Amino acid sequence: MSTARPTSTARPTSTARPTSTAPVAITCRPDGPDAVLPPAPIPAVACCAPLVREPISAADAVGLAGVLKAIADPARLRVLSLVAARDGGTACVCDLTEPLGLAQPTVSHHLKTLVEAGLLTREKRGVWAYYSLVPGALDDVARVLSSAAVRP
Repeated sequence: MSTARPTSTARPTSTARPTSTAPVAITCRPDGPDAVLPPAPIPAVACCAPLVREPISAADAVGLAGVLKAIADPARLRVLSLVAARDGGTACVCDLTEPLGLAQPTVSHHLKTLVEAGLLTREKRGVWAYYSLVPGALDDVARVLSSAAVRP
């Protein structure tokens, strides 16, 4: 007796987002695939006053740590820099593989992590996905970490 084996080796795709304790920004497109809403501040960061002004709550610390963890990878720092420095401020995976020296699946993973952290947005154009910095996202992170609010 033989058992049938699947003919495809492709993994099934899922649209479900991974569960996480840190809130993430979600971009909705209610008016079709080309409608783009203005990006909101990173929920994990927008809630927090500068760390030097008042203590951060445990929940806010978890959210902020998720964003900082996304930024803390050298390849992801380079991704942010490469995307921001491109003409028009957008890049496709194919634009990033060679400068990063990484394979397409690895670059895609890093882009997904940065999107989930609320640092990049993803816009589908036909079969390609283009990524851009969320306006003000890095400023929000810098604001929370700033010591400019310290009074002598």
